[in-house]
Amino acid sequence: MVRIKDIALGDFPLLLAPMEDVSDPPFRSLCKEQGCDMLYTEFISVEGLIRDAEKSIQKLDIYEAERPIGIQIFGAELDSMMQATDIVVEAKPELLDINYGCPVKKVVCKSAGAGILKDIPKMIQLTEAVVKRSPIPVTVKTRLGWDEDSKYIVEVAERLQDIGIAAISIHGRTRAQMYKGEADWSLIAKVKNNPRMHIPVFGNGDIDTPEKALRYRNRYGVDGIMIGRASIGYPWIFREIKHYFKTGEFLPPPTISERVDAAQRHLQHSIAWKGERVGVNEMRRHYTNYFRSLDGIRHFRSLLVTENDPSALFDILDQVRNHYANEMISID
Repeated sequence: MVRIKDIALGDFPLLLAPMEDVSDPPFRSLCKEQGCDMLYTEFISVEGLIRDAEKSIQKLDIYEAERPIGIQIFGAELDSMMQATDIVVEAKPELLDINYGCPVKKVVCKSAGAGILKDIPKMIQLTEAVVKRSPIPVTVKTRLGWDEDSKYIVEVAERLQDIGIAAISIHGRTRAQMYKGEADWSLIAKVKNNPRMHIPVFGNGDIDTPEKALRYRNRYGVDGIMIGRASIGYPWIFREIKHYFKTGEFLPPPTISERVDAAQRHLQHSIAWKGERVGVNEMRRHYTNYFRSLDGIRHFRSLLVTENDPSALFDILDQVRNHYANEMISID
């Protein structure tokens, strides 16, 4: 049984990676239903939290059906991290996660996210302060290092554990790589196999099929896998991996009806959570992912991303269902 402090996650948990504009409550609920063991919010700016920015505060919303869930924050200033920790704790998640892995320029240029990988002493200082401040477990998500010449993750993970973090998730790339090239799980394995490490170590990067998940579990010995991009528009990845672990067999891909149902529920929850205008607009980025690989989907996709009326959108989605109902659909 893998545990983060008192949070039991099963024998080999699958975690949903925190993803900006993706890991919101509507999407998280779908992943949870498909077997995801641990959810995380989108990453939240500590500066936005302490300034009571509406978008940042809204990201604190969590629902009972999502538990266990972690709220992830990013920042680079000690006072702001302390204040934000208090705000996060009030939202009552199971844990607080610190983002030291986001590679995007607007985050990195403020020495937050993966930007802090250029200043490991500051990373340790901030983390230790948050751990001491927080009554709930604190975890970290990070990368191998800033670039090819600074892959210090084995040492860094050990130091983070020593100051009290309860688990670590590691993306197998440097910041310089962004999301290019192949994730290097060998260094993640070195962290896990370090005899001084006793906290859970989760691997992240490039897991997009059940067989790859099993192969990486067996080869690298991590405590669980965090899945990000492969879940976008495809929450079924969690159930498929778990079924393959248990039986060695592949589940059939979701039917067109399942895919339409998921898109409709996602849209409905998005509108309920964000309001009609924002909910409709932000859902547009997801339609391509729900219906990727369908021949002739371009016509329907054009309708879905230009229509503003929710009732009409649900009708269009039903048209998608009816149009493809008699076809054999596979997902690439």
